[in-house]
Amino acid sequence: MLTRRRVLGAGIATAAAGLTGASLVPLLTAGGAEAANTPAPTGSAPPPVPLFTVPMPLIPVARPVSTDGGVDTYEVTTRKVTKEILPGTRSELLTYDGQFPGATIKARRGRPVVIRQRNGLDVPISRHLHGGSVQQDSDGGPMDTVDPGGERVYTYANKQPHASLWYHDHAHHQEAENVYRGLHGSYLLSDEAEDALPLPKDAYDVVIQISDARFDATGRLQYSMGDWARNTLLVNGAPYPYFEVAARKYRLRFANTSNMRFFELRLADGGDLTQIGSDGGLLPRPHTTKSVYLSSGERADVVIDFSRYPVGTQVVLQNTVAWGPAEQVGQVMRFDVTHTADDPSSVPSVLRTLPPLPAPTGSRTVVLRMDEDGRAAPKAYLDDKVYDPQRVDAFVRHGASEIWTVTNANTTIPHNFHMHLVQFRVIERDGKAPGPAESGLKDTVVLQPGETVRLQATFDTYAGTYVYHCHMLDHSAMGMMATMKIA
Repeated sequence: MLTRRRVLGAGIATAAAGLTGASLVPLLTAGGAEAANTPAPTGSAPPPVPLFTVPMPLIPVARPVSTDGGVDTYEVTTRKVTKEILPGTRSELLTYDGQFPGATIKARRGRPVVIRQRNGLDVPISRHLHGGSVQQDSDGGPMDTVDPGGERVYTYANKQPHASLWYHDHAHHQEAENVYRGLHGSYLLSDEAEDALPLPKDAYDVVIQISDARFDATGRLQYSMGDWARNTLLVNGAPYPYFEVAARKYRLRFANTSNMRFFELRLADGGDLTQIGSDGGLLPRPHTTKSVYLSSGERADVVIDFSRYPVGTQVVLQNTVAWGPAEQVGQVMRFDVTHTADDPSSVPSVLRTLPPLPAPTGSRTVVLRMDEDGRAAPKAYLDDKVYDPQRVDAFVRHGASEIWTVTNANTTIPHNFHMHLVQFRVIERDGKAPGPAESGLKDTVVLQPGETVRLQATFDTYAGTYVYHCHMLDHSAMGMMATMKIA
């Protein structure tokens, strides 16, 4: 358990090398390059938040208003609410139906979901199903917004295989702040192949969304573009909670819903984690690891067997790649083993079989970069261009299977890369085969400074216009985004 006040640095970060095939050097300290670009919000800070004093909220499951015709229909309204996040203070949040984070939608492959989205806020919104294969008119693109007081219907056919997806706001220039203030939630898509496996289910299959925030002394959320020093960690909307577990196996669906912060999650006692899934569903095979690395927007499904601990044991989940004081960003939550329970679950040695990649029909390169010279108003670029919604940057033939070579051209600032519409396969990282954590389907991939990743995506579902971008949302809001047209 980390107790000394210090900035997490190279020793811990380097210990995580090999998780993605990258050398996980420290991302940035509080005095790093981008922190200099964008000063943190001013004003008095709240007292330190006590660790592990509040229970971890279980995110409620949304209930459809109709299931007629084999279609699950939901009615959702975005609105402002105030809730107690820090002890003794109330914070104004942007929410879906008053929930922070938004309620989890459980969907089924082959069964459509319809969302009637109303906007009760005073800013535009755009609801994006991250990782979802959806038609252009329901993708929730950055310029396809719902005005205040307006309404929009989104339809998800759910033709893709199982996956731990999530939904969030995507209104351009507003998305970073909207997501930061609460407009995000989980979307769990299941299918028969996943159901047939003896993995932990029901109460032992738990969503854990992790994000960061900065509060002032009154409990008000402070937002500033490019603020690397957000110093309070939230798990399912609660600061540093504890979670009471039985001495048995749990499936934990970790999601990094932070705007920019990366997490390397490990148990303080060095216990094993079994990763079974990534962005696009189950991995081909489980792999045993000491830690899981997640950039902004990435997900990982992990099984932890708490039966190895006696009842009464408390185990801290740490974050060991970070910028900021260890006692604020180095400890995430605590698992409290409080009772025993039967456990018929197991983790099979084979989880799924992915089809072989088709022969590539083309290739292209993408370069991510932003100003890192300390200028007052840094910009972010994709292929040396700032996002222009009137410009098409990549024309893709429908049915093509392309290899994209994506490079982070910065020397100090990390990025990641997300494509709308498609899940892809990582085929190479800095000239080497990807590690087991990247052996499955992905929609978001991390790029450390100077790193290059090759991925293959097949565009055989919907035609239309979609974006691809850095999913550090502050960066995409600053311009690191481009448009592809599939036809």
